[in-house]
Amino acid sequence: MSVGLVFVHLTATAQSDTSQASGTDSSLITRDMPTFTTSLDISEDNVAEQNVSGLLQSSRDVFTSIAGFNFSGARYRVRGYDSENYTISMNGLALNNPESGRAIWAFWGGLNDITRYQESKQGIAASSYNFSGIAGFSNITGRASEIRSGSRLSYALANRSYTHRVMLTHSTGMMDNGYAVAVSASTRLANEGYVEGTYYSAASYFLSIEKKLNDKHSIGLVGFGAPTVQGRSSISTQETYDLTGNNYYNSYWGYQNGEKRNSRERRNHRPTVMLNHYFNISPKTQLNSSLFYSFGKEGNTRLNWYNAADPRPDYYRNLPSYYNIPGEEAMFSELTSAWQNNDPSTTQLDWDQFYFANTKNLYTQLNADGTSGSVTGNRAKYIVEEARKDVSHYAFNTVLTHKQSESMLLTGGLNVSMYKSNNYKIMDDLLGADFWVDVDQFAERDFADESIAQSDVNNPNRIIKEGDRFGYDYDININTYSSFGQIEMTTRKVDWFAALSASSTTFWRYGNMKNGLFPDDSEGSSEKKNFFNYGVKAGAIYKITGRHLVRLNGAYLTRAPYAMNAFVSPRTRNQILPGLTDEKIMSGDLSYLVRYPKVKVRATGYYTTIKDKSWNRSFYHDELKTFVNYMMTGVDQLFMGVELGASVNITSTVVAEVAIAKGQFLYDSRPTATIIQDNSTELLAENKTVYFQNYRIGGIPQTAGSIGIKYFSPKYWFTGINFNYFKDAYLDANPDRRTEEALSKYISTDPQVAEIVDQTQLDADYFINAYIGKSWRIKNKYYLKFNLNVNNVLDNTEFETGGFEQLRYDVSNINKFPPRIGYMVGRTYFAMVTFQF
Repeated sequence: MSVGLVFVHLTATAQSDTSQASGTDSSLITRDMPTFTTSLDISEDNVAEQNVSGLLQSSRDVFTSIAGFNFSGARYRVRGYDSENYTISMNGLALNNPESGRAIWAFWGGLNDITRYQESKQGIAASSYNFSGIAGFSNITGRASEIRSGSRLSYALANRSYTHRVMLTHSTGMMDNGYAVAVSASTRLANEGYVEGTYYSAASYFLSIEKKLNDKHSIGLVGFGAPTVQGRSSISTQETYDLTGNNYYNSYWGYQNGEKRNSRERRNHRPTVMLNHYFNISPKTQLNSSLFYSFGKEGNTRLNWYNAADPRPDYYRNLPSYYNIPGEEAMFSELTSAWQNNDPSTTQLDWDQFYFANTKNLYTQLNADGTSGSVTGNRAKYIVEEARKDVSHYAFNTVLTHKQSESMLLTGGLNVSMYKSNNYKIMDDLLGADFWVDVDQFAERDFADESIAQSDVNNPNRIIKEGDRFGYDYDININTYSSFGQIEMTTRKVDWFAALSASSTTFWRYGNMKNGLFPDDSEGSSEKKNFFNYGVKAGAIYKITGRHLVRLNGAYLTRAPYAMNAFVSPRTRNQILPGLTDEKIMSGDLSYLVRYPKVKVRATGYYTTIKDKSWNRSFYHDELKTFVNYMMTGVDQLFMGVELGASVNITSTVVAEVAIAKGQFLYDSRPTATIIQDNSTELLAENKTVYFQNYRIGGIPQTAGSIGIKYFSPKYWFTGINFNYFKDAYLDANPDRRTEEALSKYISTDPQVAEIVDQTQLDADYFINAYIGKSWRIKNKYYLKFNLNVNNVLDNTEFETGGFEQLRYDVSNINKFPPRIGYMVGRTYFAMVTFQF
């Protein structure tokens, strides 16, 4: 039988991708290539005037200032990039996680009074701190002498993740004794957030001390952290939302003794300490060096169960749709009624039942000869476990800056990073049971040999109590050595920069347990993977006049694959992803800028390719009837589009602004998939072609717009409103549904083909944001400020922000495992009073 794929058209005009797969119907295997055209009518709009010669330096970009606040509610990402392409640093030291490449703001959340002091640039740009990513960079100033002196006390009331926030900050500036001290602390609390069953408890602290030794040398010590405990919310299927009448239905919580309890709790605390040396070698030359140490934990709790039914209320067998078949009418009716009436014993976790089941499961561990052992008690059927990542990260960074002349600035830097994460599970709560036995229940099912089911062969049938490690225990080690050099030039008509980078990355896994499934490939060190990478970027601004400019930037770089995607199944073995290689990134943008005292405009076109990414997930595969590790290599992505930001002072008190982003963010290759059974080394598929080319990257709107107006009163108050519109958002696509094997049961005319391969586009939607503020000067010395932001003023609760097709699917009934969809929260507010003294 001839098989193939039928693909949706991305645009009205297209060219065919004529490459074919062997043995397939070429008319079915093609997917239309997109064309991208747009025209922009650039009007004159405004913000503050800036020096033309300083355009390569930090500036508040008009597009970013509008989009940063108004687009975030729709989960828009600038140019579609993932966050590993954006570099976050403090005092020049990168804070991005070496394992994932991403900077996690939660690790220093609540320190707004400190993080407001930062230099930021969007896109390919010169950086005085590091080579930075194609999306840009932000460097937070943690140096005590550069933090504005004075004190701030603020209180905020909100109905989002947290309800209350109190923040206190004090900075001395540089004092006569040569010391500067800055300190900030805050707390954020909510008994219940916007989504039912969620909660928030966090503290934040920051301390920076600087000592000026003499005119050439200063040293500084910085420490910060943000211990956080947060009850999380789920993303679910449309069926659960419709049944409960609530698009924010949260399956993670339930009642225990009449009190709400959340099974998914995030617990983070990553203290960071850095020692800085500031060396003014000469009036034209500075050397800034830093030592860095970050440590602490990232933890996420979740339910687990043994020899028991799946307790998740939104598990497909617990939903009415599972029983919507002949012969099950009574069960279908009963479940539907329970869900529609929001019966918590059906729609939420039943904690009381977990405790009851755990006290009725008497177990005696047997000795090797079959006689009763020394352990007797209630073996847990349900538990709460915590997946932990304990991190230790050392780094050294040094940057030399030399002003060769009034028009030339030279910068160079070296960085050494040594990172280790210890990954394991810890028993958080036995839920009334006496113990848990550390075995793999799926291996018990599949293999007769008892040793194969052991999580740790060195400790067979280990009895686990609360606080014990179990399940898996391994380290990920990443060592990186990098350098960069940069030149910046300023002339009468052209400002330009160029930069080079080179790096060496080594990573490996070290297993602390001998897993029974992989006794020869789980304990000890894996192969060490080594990557040498380089990058080059350059940019120039041509000054047509002092107010009209053209900017061109380009970059090409390679990047080591991230360790989080490099191992087939790091929980159980050392095996590395087949075909793992460097990522190749090419990016360019062209901008036209207008800068007047009352008008500010930026229009940009950009084009970026990221090639040879790797992709790795684990899930239950219905066709193969086992848990699998699904890996893809050769995953290419394409990002192209335009941005327009404009601001104009209509009068001395009224400002109009607009931001428009139109992009196409696509998969740009046919990756190769490898499927390996999770509980064995059996290769289930290799060199499997995934017809992913021209599918949209999901989870983000690819068209976004905002138009707003602001009023600034001479009486020291202001207000504003923005209308925000979004479209072209798609669900994340399941790659295995876009393979020949997925369609082997069908011919091209079968209606199931389109259901399987078509990508779901979410509805276009909008929301309105508004804000108002007022400040008072007291005795010409103190300031009292009030700010109120209201997002989604019209309380639009039908705005789909993203989601994903489940990796688990049934080709005979594609709706058996429907997609999971997330919604933007309704009307929210954030009100803050600040006293500055």
